[in-house]
Amino acid sequence: MKFDHILIRFGEISTKGRNRRKFIDRLKRNIREVLIDFPNLNYQGTRDRIYILLNDESHEEIVKKLKLVFGIQSFSLAIKCESEISAIKDTALNAITSLYKPNDTFKVTTKRADKQFPLDTNALNYQIGSHVLINTDNLSVDVKNPVINLRVEVRSEATYITCFDYQGAGGLPVGSGGKGLLLLSGGIDSPVAGYLTLKRGVELEIIHFFSPPYTSDRAKQKVVDLAKELTSYGGKIKLHIVPFTTIQEKIQAQVPENYTMTSTRRMMLKIADQLREKQQALALITGESLGQVASQTLESMLAINAVTNTPILRPLITMDKLEIIEIAKEINTHDISIRPYEDCCTIFTPASPKTMPKLEKVSRFESFVDFDELISEAVDNIETILITKIQKEEMNSLF
Repeated sequence: MKFDHILIRFGEISTKGRNRRKFIDRLKRNIREVLIDFPNLNYQGTRDRIYILLNDESHEEIVKKLKLVFGIQSFSLAIKCESEISAIKDTALNAITSLYKPNDTFKVTTKRADKQFPLDTNALNYQIGSHVLINTDNLSVDVKNPVINLRVEVRSEATYITCFDYQGAGGLPVGSGGKGLLLLSGGIDSPVAGYLTLKRGVELEIIHFFSPPYTSDRAKQKVVDLAKELTSYGGKIKLHIVPFTTIQEKIQAQVPENYTMTSTRRMMLKIADQLREKQQALALITGESLGQVASQTLESMLAINAVTNTPILRPLITMDKLEIIEIAKEINTHDISIRPYEDCCTIFTPASPKTMPKLEKVSRFESFVDFDELISEAVDNIETILITKIQKEEMNSLF
């Protein structure tokens, strides 16, 4: 039997109260954008479901894309029928007949959203299950661990029947939690931090510090490719490329070697914070993991953070490297990140960086150079690229 709908279920959105509609509307918008290459789809949204009418569109590629949309707990291919018992029984039988293999097991799970329907949940389960058993061979009931869970959702306007659930990405819809600015170096950690931040509903813009001729165009392309992978989860993303050569050279000339890493991170945060304000973002996001390198000790974070009062989100702060690598592989950023092109965080790396830098010392070292002027110049010359996998203009009218 041909499935004619996709039924989308919410996860964490279901726990929201008065502002629930805002989250649902954002999820609708994100789904529509992800599926923009499928113009024949029709959408309907309710308080606890989104329904997509396929209109003869092939569902395989749609399923792949929906698996990456944050805010979806699960979804299923569905068949729509009238909310009348004979139609429900026949549709359920046709659905399971097209799927089951000899000796499979099944159970019926009914959701009776229409409380005016004459049969209660138990009666529906019995009638549908009996009808299936009578009219099939080599199929039995297993209510604990069935091969097929025949779901029936009875609503006043229609009934939807599904046989298999796809796991969604979970989390919250991207854009429902404000905007943040991700510091993306090109390594393994920061793309994973971006992915996890997207999962919590935060819209991302990305900032990358570029230091030619010490870093190459291939290193820049690596960052573009990482940003493209993140668009699979967050749609369009702005990438801001900061010219950082002059500032790094000044740091190397003025600041003692063991403090250059601390000073470099401080200048990055100052620039990122100015751009954040311009872009009306609410937080900075980094890929730092506590104790992983010299700049990620608590003492280093204290000295580096002192340049801003903006919240700094660190989604990886308690993770070890192996955990981060596993996520990077799952989201397809790992192989891009390990391309052997140096970024500005790896050039000029001191032999013995300070792991317990003193704020008063680094502030004094920096006081002999007018870094504010250099920072303003860098901000004024930022190159911004719109990264997207969807090469179409955003629709103005959704749903």
